[in-house]
Amino acid sequence: MEKKSQKILVVDDEPYIQRSLRLILEMEGFNVLTASDPLEAIQVLSQTLPDLILLDIMMPYMDGYEFAKKIKENPEYENIYIIALTARGQEKDKLKSAQIGINEHITKPFRPTHLVNRIKEILSI
Repeated sequence: MEKKSQKILVVDDEPYIQRSLRLILEMEGFNVLTASDPLEAIQVLSQTLPDLILLDIMMPYMDGYEFAKKIKENPEYENIYIIALTARGQEKDKLKSAQIGINEHITKPFRPTHLVNRIKEILSI
């Protein structure tokens, strides 16, 4: 029995980060969707439901915290696992992530192998 490719939405305003994550995750067999800001991510969510979201915090229009709060308040999206992937690594940032409902907080720079292994654990692959 063949498993369907799991979808990961990468929300990051840095094109280099988007491309790098897409390449790494696609090599591992994931279907990768990208959005350059939370407004674009909302459009993507209206069309497809990802299994997991990798979310930058510092972005234009709306920061990642506001976006995550909107996601967690919507019954249709509330169970999507969210990993904050951000340069903001202070304890107060991690606490804010947890309070909003972001499931994990990984600080940039990150090790790609650690991230992929963690995603596989979360999605039980």
